[in-house]
Amino acid sequence: MKDINFSRVPVPVSARKTALSLSAVMLGLTFFSASMWAGGTLGAGLSFSEFFLAVAAGNLLLGVYTAMLGYIGSRTGLSTHLLAHYSFGIKGSWLPSFLLGGTQIGWFGVGVAMFAIPVSKATGWDTSLLIALSGTLMTATVYFGMAGLTALSVVAVPAIALLGSYSVWLAIEHAGGLRALTQTISTQPMPMETAVALVVGSFISAGTLTADFVRFGRNPRQAVVVCLIAFFAGNSLMFIFGAAGAAATGLADISDVMLLQGLIWPAVIVLGLNIWTTNDNALYASGLALSNITGLPSRALSIVNGLAGTAMAMWLYHNFVGWLTFLSAAIPPVGGVIIADYLLRHKRYSVYPGKEPVAINTPAFIAMLVGLICGHVLPGIVPVNAVLGAMGTYVLLLRR
Repeated sequence: MKDINFSRVPVPVSARKTALSLSAVMLGLTFFSASMWAGGTLGAGLSFSEFFLAVAAGNLLLGVYTAMLGYIGSRTGLSTHLLAHYSFGIKGSWLPSFLLGGTQIGWFGVGVAMFAIPVSKATGWDTSLLIALSGTLMTATVYFGMAGLTALSVVAVPAIALLGSYSVWLAIEHAGGLRALTQTISTQPMPMETAVALVVGSFISAGTLTADFVRFGRNPRQAVVVCLIAFFAGNSLMFIFGAAGAAATGLADISDVMLLQGLIWPAVIVLGLNIWTTNDNALYASGLALSNITGLPSRALSIVNGLAGTAMAMWLYHNFVGWLTFLSAAIPPVGGVIIADYLLRHKRYSVYPGKEPVAINTPAFIAMLVGLICGHVLPGIVPVNAVLGAMGTYVLLLRR
């Protein structure tokens, strides 16, 4: 099976994509129901001005973090897991790959259930049948790699934006105008620090995998712009959709709002495309992760991962979300170590594999552990503290 995903080698110049194609893929990643729900939570806890400040600040932090990883990925043509060969070591990279790959498979299964359960309630169709059909279809499209992700996103991203905007317009009309909507009283006041942390935490786990996608960029500057568009603009739009729906109807998810508005089929389309694009990105990334560990082709592994996630979808949905959230908390320090290593030793990245590869780079694991502790102990924004803690520790260990 031809490795169209370049899972074990840098992406060649001939396979690089346009900024428009990469933007579609990355927007497809960030257009996800979970961000809408988070937006609804923020909308219930903040004033209108506080909401936009929290969303702008949080997604700007996300944009900067992913842009740095995207720059490195585009400059080297390497996936997150091949970049980890330099910072964590050849065998040391297996742990980050296991964490990243495992969480993406889990979230794929959760996503399939997130689609099937509400659609079943709205239509009366059998939930198990919907899981089997939707999971199989989502798995099938990842077979085509970046080409499949691009084609799907080119259709899904405009559809989600248009249908979501139309639903929000109806919600504003129902509320009696934009002013009436923005004057909704906060029912669950939330500290700004918590709000920004919620925005950053909504996508920093998947954002750590940014290099997997924008390594196809034709130049690093393009990759930086694409990341800022996807995370600062795209993720912010999802938060706005969620907040508007929550203010008008009490429901955070646009698909639920549409159901309440009597737009059942647009709701099914939005929910399906919303989850499909993010799920395919998750499968694609999980294949690259396990390919780094096993040496097997990532395309075949992505398909196996999709079938496994589909089979376990309901179990994952009911039993595994807490565990996935716990695992996701360990991922931001991985990105911090990768960024720090590149900043300190970027000349080594001009050749892959490295001239002096090591099996395990101990300072990377120490930095990762310290970053994890910083995230949970220091005051402030948990994922940001985790990234900065890992970066600072790694720099100190290498410079001593």
